[in-house]
Amino acid sequence: MTNRLPKISDKHKICIICEGNEEYKYLERLDQLHVWNDIYEISLVNAEGNGNIPARYQDRYQNGSYEAVLVFCDTEKKPYEQYEDIKRKINEFHGIDNAADEIVIFGNPCTMQIISKHWTDEVIKKPAKAVNAPLIERYTGVKGYKGRSDQIEQIMESITADNYQYMCGRVVNMEQNDHVDGSSNFAKLLEILETDDIQWIDAINEKIGD
Repeated sequence: MTNRLPKISDKHKICIICEGNEEYKYLERLDQLHVWNDIYEISLVNAEGNGNIPARYQDRYQNGSYEAVLVFCDTEKKPYEQYEDIKRKINEFHGIDNAADEIVIFGNPCTMQIISKHWTDEVIKKPAKAVNAPLIERYTGVKGYKGRSDQIEQIMESITADNYQYMCGRVVNMEQNDHVDGSSNFAKLLEILETDDIQWIDAINEKIGD
C-alpha cells in the first residue's frame, strides 16, 4: 500500500480580513472567477463587523501561516471614527505610524462603491443601503437591497469575468485618499493579485517592520 503524504501547496498564501458579508462574498466571488494570478492562495476571513477587524488581523498575522495579511473594509461616513480606530490599532500593533496604509484596502463610504463599478461610473456618496437600493436594482435586479445574505448572493451572480474588466478600468481612476467621498484604493489590491511578481510581499512586510 502506497503512503499518501498530504500535498503541500507551493502557492503564496495571502490572507484578507473582510469587514463583513459584502466584502467576504465579493472577494470570494472574484476568487472563484479566477481573475487573479494562480500563484496566490487566497484565504478570506469574515470579521463580522468592523470592530472585530484589529483582533482578527492580529490573530492571522501572528499565526505565521501567511506571507501577507491585508484588510478590506468600508470607511463609512465622516468623521470615519471606527475606520480611523482600525488603522490606529493596526499601527499600534506594528509600532509604526503608517503600517495600516500598507495593508488596508478601503471603499469610501462603502464597499458597494467598488462593486457597482462592474456596471457603472456612478459615485456612491452615502453608505445607507436604502439610499443605494435603486442603483443596485437597476444593474442587478435585486429589489429593496438591505444587505441580506440572499440579496448579496444574487448580486454576486451578476459579477462576471467580463464585467470584472470594466470594474478594473474604472477603479484605477478613482481618488485614493480615504477621506474623499467616492474614493478607493481597490486598484492596489487588483494590481498585486494579478501580478506574478511577488516583490510586493517583501515590500509590505519590510515597511510594517516584519
